[in-house]
Amino acid sequence: MRCRRRFRWIFLLALAGGGAALLLRSRRALPSTTFVDVPPADAPAAPAIQHPAEEPPAGGQPVAAVAAVPDAAPMWVEPVDGQCPEGYPVKANDNSGIYHLPGGRFYDRTVPERCYASAEGAEADGYRRAKA
Repeated sequence: MRCRRRFRWIFLLALAGGGAALLLRSRRALPSTTFVDVPPADAPAAPAIQHPAEEPPAGGQPVAAVAAVPDAAPMWVEPVDGQCPEGYPVKANDNSGIYHLPGGRFYDRTVPERCYASAEGAEADGYRRAKA
């Protein structure tokens, strides 16, 4: 009788351990796959777009050159010596997927991997705000 009880306990422990292993294995994230939409090789080329500056005006007068639009400021920058540069106070961590705002509980402790100018920029990249 004692042998049966031991066998039963061993069996139940092995069953529980196997179930826990399956549960942990199923919680792992699957690798993401990125698909790129590529047109077929025999597809006709898109027509060239003519910009108004390239077309001569109706009156024959030359068109003044359009000033180049400067590039917008980057949404995020890399930290310098483990600190966010001026103008980019929001610290983001890739491992946790969390961003920290100045004055937050763990802001001073956080070593940033990306620095954002605003919380909206960090959220647009998929980070979530740190809990208070």
